[in-house]
This record gives sequence, structure tokens and C-alpha cells, in this order.
Amino acid sequence: MNPVIVKRNALERAIVVICSSVLWVTMVLIFVILAANTLLRYAFGTSLQWSNEIPELLFPWLVMSGVVLAAEKGSHIATVFLVESVKAETQRIIAIISWTAVAVMYAVLVHATWNMLEIVHDERTPILLIPTSVTYGCVLAGMLMLALLAVQSAYRAWRGVRVERDDSEPGAQAAQG
Repeated sequence: MNPVIVKRNALERAIVVICSSVLWVTMVLIFVILAANTLLRYAFGTSLQWSNEIPELLFPWLVMSGVVLAAEKGSHIATVFLVESVKAETQRIIAIISWTAVAVMYAVLVHATWNMLEIVHDERTPILLIPTSVTYGCVLAGMLMLALLAVQSAYRAWRGVRVERDDSEPGAQAAQG
């Protein structure tokens, strides 16, 4: 059975836009803050007191957005030689089971992170007094997006549907189900 090829749906496009935006904004802010602080240190012998806190808070958002984008494009490391050695119908069953298991695991992580938010909200950064829950929020958002992508991949595997290759990104292929 040859899979039907489909384009990215609205959920995938929204996740790509959100994560790409977060990736670029955090990267630019981290660079600007660190560059300004370095300039101040070498030119004037002073620095911004808070200049370490903001990059520390933004870096997990940068990383999580990259993780979600990699998952959406199917760019994570995988060992597929055993799966590819079986019949197409068996591959489909393996994909349904594995994507469902992945979705359940991400859902468990979403639940655990949600429960931790209240605990870590009381912890604050020393200078700006920003709650630590800001950092945990990125983990929650990222795991939720990963869970949604895994559910979608399981559903696509069940239907025998694959996502069209994105020609604008050579070598990157959308998450397959």
C-alpha cells in the first residue's frame, strides 16, 4: 500500500511559525544582551547587572523551539534499518504503536511539568525577580507541541498518509506517521 502524500496542516504550520519566531527572537535578544554587556565591560569597565539572568531564562526557550522544529521536520536521530526490513503493513503497525507510545510519554511529561509550575513559581531570579516558572513554561509548551505532533503522526500512520517533503529545506522531511 503506497501512502497518500499530503501537505502540512494548520497545526504543523502554526507550530513552525511559533517555534521559528521564538527561535529567532530569543537568539537575537541573547546576542544583543551579551554583545552590549561585553561592549560595556571592555569600553567602560562596567556591566549590566541583569545581563546574565535574561539569557539564562531565554536559552531554554531557544533550545525547546529547536527541539520541536526538529521533531516536526523528522530530523531527530532514528535507527530504522530493522523497521525498514519488514513489510509495509508491519511498518505501519510499528509506526502506529510507537507514535502512540511517544504521544503518551509526552502527555505524561506535560502533566508532570504542569504540576511543577506552581512549585517553581515561588523561586525567582536574584536581580529581576522573574519566576522560575517562566523557564518551566517553555518545557510545558514544547512537550505539549511534541505530544500534538506525535498524536498527529500516529493518526497519519493509521490512515497511511505521509507529509510532503519540504523542498525549501534540503534533507529535512516533515514528521512522518
